[in-house]
Amino acid sequence: MKTAFITGSSRGIGRAIAIRLAANGYHVMLHGAGESERIKKVKDEIEQSGGRADIVCADLCDLEATRELCGTLENVGVLVLNASIQYRRPWQEITVKDCYEQMNCNFFSSMLLIQAVVPHMKRSRWGRIITIGSVQEAKPHPDMLIYSASKAAQTNMMQSLSLQLARDGITVNNVAPGVIYTDRNVEALSNPEYAKKVTDSIPVGFYGEPQDCAGIVSLLCSDEGRYITGQSIYVDGGKSVQ
Repeated sequence: MKTAFITGSSRGIGRAIAIRLAANGYHVMLHGAGESERIKKVKDEIEQSGGRADIVCADLCDLEATRELCGTLENVGVLVLNASIQYRRPWQEITVKDCYEQMNCNFFSSMLLIQAVVPHMKRSRWGRIITIGSVQEAKPHPDMLIYSASKAAQTNMMQSLSLQLARDGITVNNVAPGVIYTDRNVEALSNPEYAKKVTDSIPVGFYGEPQDCAGIVSLLCSDEGRYITGQSIYVDGGKSVQ
């Protein structure tokens, strides 16, 4: 049984990916900043369906905590880098603290986690690394400058690593969601005027659901996805091409 580690898997897109990979037969390592009731419920749901799941905790804004986490990832065959934070703020008001926290969580921790899991993947001659990016790589939100920049940096790293790891049997890809209805977006989308503006900007005319991202991740993690690497795949209802 291969092990899949999904960061930020207590809710939203990460939760949907973890449940899908567990159903596909992976031993899933769930991750959250802390062992909340929410992540315990995800573990229970997976186990009640006959899957196997464990919980690991670390605040990825804290690079020392990330380094400690890296020591527990010896046998990971699938790494899904989903955890991220975003601050809505006009660019003139961005602080250095804002930058550090978002870059640590959204980019630097990804690099450290990849460094931790690749040796095992190389020994196995098989591995899957998937970064979860954002449509903001193509359509940056004016009040999320650092968030969109961090996601673009992560995707650039993915492309570089895909070339360096391809001969080791390791694929590296990015999945870039658009507007996905998760608890991160509930408050903003509760405003009818804003919600209509957002919906009107999506060619298919509706928000995505977390499960819409889980399907493509499932493919990329499988042997059927073995010939896909170095790609950034948008799951955004066509928003990135407008």
